[in-house]
Amino acid sequence: MSTDTNADADDEPTSKCGASSSENASSEASTDSSSSSGCGASSSTDDSSTSKCGASSSSSSSSSSCGASSSDDESSNEKEVGSTVEDFDAEPGQLSAVGLGPGHPEGMTDRAKTTLLEADHIVGYTTYIDLIPDEITEEADELYDTPMCGEVSRTEEAIDRALAGHDVAIVGSGDPNVYALGGLALEILESKGATASMVDFEAVPGVPAAQSCAARLGAPLVNDTVSISLSDHLVPMPEIESRLHSAAKESFTITIYNPWSRKRRENFEKACEILLAHRDEDTPVGIVHGAGRDDEQVMITELGELEALGEDEIIDMTTTIVVGNEDTYVWDDRMVTPRGYETKYDY
Repeated sequence: MSTDTNADADDEPTSKCGASSSENASSEASTDSSSSSGCGASSSTDDSSTSKCGASSSSSSSSSSCGASSSDDESSNEKEVGSTVEDFDAEPGQLSAVGLGPGHPEGMTDRAKTTLLEADHIVGYTTYIDLIPDEITEEADELYDTPMCGEVSRTEEAIDRALAGHDVAIVGSGDPNVYALGGLALEILESKGATASMVDFEAVPGVPAAQSCAARLGAPLVNDTVSISLSDHLVPMPEIESRLHSAAKESFTITIYNPWSRKRRENFEKACEILLAHRDEDTPVGIVHGAGRDDEQVMITELGELEALGEDEIIDMTTTIVVGNEDTYVWDDRMVTPRGYETKYDY
């Protein structure tokens, strides 16, 4: 499942990996009260205050997130990119963007597990770090995590650690190329004057939410399909509405990511309105909350009932919604979207 993002940067000063960080910046990502920095970021469990890049970090209880001073306000904790490739003297390590899949160890690929076991440092959103089996995290030299809305700072943290010579894995749920940080990592590498080959960048695929949730619903995605996120932090809502209109009027099944949050009720309501403008009220809709996790819930309903479920706990930021097309039907509590075999074969 994708997480919500907030890429708004404020005007607090940024520091470079290898330069002392701001003394008054509060940490967004520290896992305890220490102030040790990994490439200028607070992550160590000991009491030292030495940056992994060889530079002293803040003397207070917090330090910057690898070149970006952090804010204790989660709504505005993204910063401008700080260090550049010229700030590093070490032979770069490897950087891997790893998809964890739906959220349980059995859903991780062997390749993902192997990559994580071989990484010196593992970086990610706190919730995703918690999804990694203990036998993997215990082998890592360091773990670095940030809460929601720390996408840019933790991605730069991972990059700076790789440029400083470590083999680093940055993790996310699902697949790193589906509403995740694979693209952001390449963009930040480019902005630093580095290259993907310099850090031997690779994306390690995982099972995306659309596929893991579809598997819990039956077989709703076996024909042409599109995915649309309702998060308007990075894409303006008018663009999202236009995409919904375009997809809904064609014969696509539609997977909806990030359907609901406390700040985004209107987006969900608007999406339901647009879908109903193009599709019948009895169109099958599958809802999967927390796929593969302890709080997993699965429901199959109709499009005309979807908006009323917005206030239900089954729909939140860990929920994925699959809207059927005009051919999708429900059989034995399973969504089925015909591929077209019935037009060619008798069965």
